[in-house]
Amino acid sequence: MSDLFIIILGLCIGSFLNVVIYRLPTGGSVAWPPSACSQCGERLKAKDLVPVFSWLWLKGRCRYCEEAVAWRYPAVELLTGVVFLSLWQLLGPGWQFIQGAVLASILIVITFTDLDHRIIPDKIVLFGFLCGLPLLWLAGAPAPLAAALGVIAGALPLFLLAVLTNGMGGGDVKLVGMLGLYLGWPQVLLMVFLAAVLGAIVGLSLMAAGKIKRKEPIPFGPFLAVAAMAAYLGGDHLIFWYLALFL
Repeated sequence: MSDLFIIILGLCIGSFLNVVIYRLPTGGSVAWPPSACSQCGERLKAKDLVPVFSWLWLKGRCRYCEEAVAWRYPAVELLTGVVFLSLWQLLGPGWQFIQGAVLASILIVITFTDLDHRIIPDKIVLFGFLCGLPLLWLAGAPAPLAAALGVIAGALPLFLLAVLTNGMGGGDVKLVGMLGLYLGWPQVLLMVFLAAVLGAIVGLSLMAAGKIKRKEPIPFGPFLAVAAMAAYLGGDHLIFWYLALFL
């Protein structure tokens, strides 16, 4: 299977993820009706839906009403293609690549829905759990006990934090529990640590730039997504490096 095929697969999956990102938070079906222009409502044809290239060919505008089409649509497609290719080169063919591709797709949806609506839909988290269980067995990683510990170790501390401080959304807690299934123990704790560091850096930077006010909440899902992929791909190396600094 060539790199080109993986890129094309990623672009096509990214096109579908755009539909999920747009429709899932509003309760719409991701299968029906077919895609249409959000401005004029005209149903889009196959030639209008070629990932990235249709947007470039039409110069970022709808073919029918000529209204601007958000740049984020091709960006999500391109991001998915790049992520899929990276996973393919790092993991190679097999069930672990499929596991990683499913996880990455879920995290891309979560990132953009959280940025847009400040929510992490229960349906996508449930989908992650339902896919994670068979992939756990097929990919052979993490080990079942490590996966179970990952779910508990990830969700329980954040659940207590949410209850005691009201500083964490319920969607974040459920998301971390689901990610624990894919990452296992102790990588899930590494993920939470990395997400907290990233969130603090970005939050402080936004406050310094006057973009947000002190104590103004920012979506935490994107930080969890980035940290989860880092822990999934390089968790063992990062943990070893961190421990080597202090031991």
